[in-house]
Amino acid sequence: MDYKLASLHFDTKSHLELRNLTLQDFDSLIMVESVSYSHPWTRINFLDSLEAGYLMQGIFKVDPRNKVTSLIGYFVAMKGVDEYHLLNITVAPLFQRRGFAKHMLDVLKQSSVELSLHWIWLEVRASNAGAIALYTAYGFNKTGERKNYYPYGKLGSSQRENAVLMSFKI
Repeated sequence: MDYKLASLHFDTKSHLELRNLTLQDFDSLIMVESVSYSHPWTRINFLDSLEAGYLMQGIFKVDPRNKVTSLIGYFVAMKGVDEYHLLNITVAPLFQRRGFAKHMLDVLKQSSVELSLHWIWLEVRASNAGAIALYTAYGFNKTGERKNYYPYGKLGSSQRENAVLMSFKI
């Protein structure tokens, strides 16, 4: 899949690239994941997703002068019978609230249309008001709750947090 980032601009010296994630991206992926979440995915989680053939794409800032790329955001989605299950969508904290998450949702929606899928499903922490607002504004509906779904508090704690289950009809 090759989607354009025409609607997203960065600066005059850099450009943006959306592409499938590879093993070579994992150091950047783990770094962004670890600064974005209290309980980040592990390298093994991402490796398992890659090996399972899940849709894994990232948005990169590319500086053509020195060929340096910086990972801005990414998503991981598992294809089911008639849906995608969005497992992870992350935008690095410095790049949040600039339309990158919405653009990645657009890409996932377009992929769903191309594959004749009918739904996108996801879980989100009940306390993540910003993400819930983004998904709701995009057109997702709250369809349920998963009790004690996410780890909560300090790593190693037995505390758990509920997840809000949301769906988007294509």
